[in-house]
Amino acid sequence: MKYNLVEMYVGEDVINAAIEVIKSKRYIKGPQAKAFEDEFANYIGVKKAVSTSSGTTALWLIYDALGIKNGAEFIAPSHTFIATVTPAMHMGAKPIFVDIDEETYTINVDEARKKITPKTKAIVAVHLYGHPADIKPLKELAEEKELYFIEDCAQAHGAEYRGKKVGTFGDAAAFSFFPSKVMTVAGDGGMVVTNNEEIGEMISILHDQGRREKYKHEYLGYNFRMSEILAAVGRVQLRHLENWIARRNEIAKTYNDILGDVVKVPVPKEWARHAYYVYTIRAKRRDELRMYLKNHEIATGFYYPIPVHLQPAIKKIITPSKLPVTERVVNEILSLPMHPFMKYDDVEFIANKVIEFYR
Repeated sequence: MKYNLVEMYVGEDVINAAIEVIKSKRYIKGPQAKAFEDEFANYIGVKKAVSTSSGTTALWLIYDALGIKNGAEFIAPSHTFIATVTPAMHMGAKPIFVDIDEETYTINVDEARKKITPKTKAIVAVHLYGHPADIKPLKELAEEKELYFIEDCAQAHGAEYRGKKVGTFGDAAAFSFFPSKVMTVAGDGGMVVTNNEEIGEMISILHDQGRREKYKHEYLGYNFRMSEILAAVGRVQLRHLENWIARRNEIAKTYNDILGDVVKVPVPKEWARHAYYVYTIRAKRRDELRMYLKNHEIATGFYYPIPVHLQPAIKKIITPSKLPVTERVVNEILSLPMHPFMKYDDVEFIANKVIEFYR
């Protein structure tokens, strides 16, 4: 495609950082991972960060450390990537899916309240597409019902809720550095962040084979560590993140100005800073539009065409309930190219092709 959906930054600073690690011959559990954790914690504004091998394993560690397993239930949206729920399911927990807010595509607090049972142990808020969930009422509900509050920030690096970065509100939060994300490590990678030192310590132990000392294993842990090369890349990417978010917001505004009267465009709530991991519209004749754009070398994406509660693997385990907003939205969503290296002319061309289709 001439107009890619996403593009990853690979500057000389990224290449040099990776080469320096290779030359150092220190590839695991070295200074880069520790520095990345400290710098990312400082950026988000939390006490503790633990680097992991992926966003999925970051969530896995949170669920394990908080005891979201062995028959426990947890509240989660279905309009998300499947990894929001599968780690806990592998440990015997059951997701209770709830519908979403139609404006932000994030979890609906009123629907969450209806689904809480004596078995419920946590509420998981997914900051989808880079837009924060409405955290205040969700956190108040979690506190009222004495539940853990977990943030899935896989798509929301640098997004803010009422002036504070997402990831600072929950008992713990997970980030992903998959290559398409707002920032990456040039491979799979993740981060757990928390202000709870006890939870942070447990996650740190679990992610390195359940140990504090080299040959003394206190818990059944995992090898969920991040390599030094990926951490070095992540440190470089983090330095660019604020500029990239600003540019993503400029691109989104340009799209909105051109497309606002033609399709439903994403409009951030007044309390949110959107990170625009993806730029997602809702469009009539969505599939025809996608093919039209493809014929003009414009890549598009679906995030996500099949809700988690209707995924074949999930339906084998859990009888799906009706989630009318989620099920309607997934038939209308379409993501257009969004990355900070787009030129204004590219954005204008893509938006005008959407308009041309409807004309």
